[in-house]
Amino acid sequence: MLPFRSERARLTALYTGLLVLAGALLTGVVYVLVEEGMYSSISMAVTTAVPAQRLERLPSSWQTAVPTGVPSAAPASPAPSDATVVPGEALAITRTLSDAAESAALDRLLTVSVTVFVCYAILSLALAWWTAGRVLRPIAVITETARRLSGENLHERIALDAPPGELKRLADTFDGMLGRMERLVSAQQRFAANAAHELRTPLAVQRAAAEIGLGGDPPPERVAHMRSKLIEVADTSERIIEGLLLLAASEQGLKERRRVAVDELARQVVAALDDEAAERGVHITVRALPLTIDGDPVLLERLLHNLVANAVRHNVPEGRVEVRTGPDIGIEVTNTGPVVPPATVPLLFEPFRRLNERTHAPGEGAGLGLSIVDAVARAHGAGATASANPEGGGLTVRVVFQPTAP
Repeated sequence: MLPFRSERARLTALYTGLLVLAGALLTGVVYVLVEEGMYSSISMAVTTAVPAQRLERLPSSWQTAVPTGVPSAAPASPAPSDATVVPGEALAITRTLSDAAESAALDRLLTVSVTVFVCYAILSLALAWWTAGRVLRPIAVITETARRLSGENLHERIALDAPPGELKRLADTFDGMLGRMERLVSAQQRFAANAAHELRTPLAVQRAAAEIGLGGDPPPERVAHMRSKLIEVADTSERIIEGLLLLAASEQGLKERRRVAVDELARQVVAALDDEAAERGVHITVRALPLTIDGDPVLLERLLHNLVANAVRHNVPEGRVEVRTGPDIGIEVTNTGPVVPPATVPLLFEPFRRLNERTHAPGEGAGLGLSIVDAVARAHGAGATASANPEGGGLTVRVVFQPTAP
C-alpha cells in the first residue's frame, strides 16, 4: 500500500490540517488585534515621550512632513521662524512618527509571524505523524495477530497493554472471539473424532461377522445368529446417522414456525415411553402446565423424547422421573440415577459424551441425546442447562424459552 494512501497518512493529514488551520487563525487574530491598537499606543507613547516644547528645537525641514488639510490649533499669523513649531505642526510631526513606527512594527510582526508559522506547520506535521502512529499501533498489533493465527495457534491472544478505550475494547473483543473460535474448533475436532470412532465400530463388527461368522460353510443356526447381529449393528449405525442428521438440521435453525402446545407434546412423549419405563421399574410423573411457543413440532417432540428417554434409561431400579412444563419453568425433567460429578455435567451436552464408557449393550444410545436437546433449544431461541441433583443422584435438565407474544 502506498504511504499516502494509508490510514496513518490520512490521520497525519487531518491532524496537520487542523493544527495549521488553528495556527493560521491564531496568527491572523493576533495580527488584526495588534494592528487595530498599534497606532493609538505608539501615538500616546510618542506624545508622552516627546512633549510639544521639545518639538520647537526640531529642524525646519521636518515641517514639510505636515500633511495638507491638517487643522492648525493657532490662528493665522505670520510665518514662524525656523526655530518655532506651532501646535498644529507638532501634531503632524507626532502623527508622522507614529505612522512610521507602526509600519515598522507591523512589518516586523508579519515577518516573525510568517517564520514562526512555517516552523509551527513543520513541527505539526512531525507531531501528527508520530501521534497517528501511536494511535494506530494497537490496530497494527491486532492485524499482525489476525494474520498470524491459524488452526494450530488459536490459543494466542493479543492481550493489548493499553489504557481503557475504544481500541482496548476492540482488542479484548477480538480476544473473546478467539476464545470462542478455539472452543468451537476444539469441539468440532472432538466431534469428528468421536463420530469417526462411533461409525467405525459397527463397520468393524459387520466386517468381522461377515468374514468370521459366515466364513466357510456355517450351519443354519450360526447364519441366523449372524443375521440378527448384522441387523442389530445396522440399526445402531442407522440411529447414529439419524442423530447426526437431526443434529445438523437443528444447527441450521428453523425454516418455519408454528404454534406448538408443549404441554400436550410432553404428555404424548411420556405415554409413548410408559412401557419402557415400566420394564425398567421407573415411575414417571407429569406436571404439565399450559405452555405454547412458536417452533417446529417435530424438533420439539424430539427434544422432549430425548430428555425423557435419557431420564428413563440412565436411572436406577425403582427410580423416579418427573416431567414439568409451564410458562415460568419451560421444560424441566428430573430423574434419579447414578451420581453425576458437577464438573462432568457441562460435557454431557457435547456429541458422543457419556457419563460412563460405552459398553455396546443392546439399546445403548449413541451419546447424541443432550447434544440434540441443546441444538434444538438454541434453534428455538432457548437455553438448555443441567445440574446434578444433590440427593438421589441423577440430573435436572431445564429448557427455558423466550416469552411468546399471545
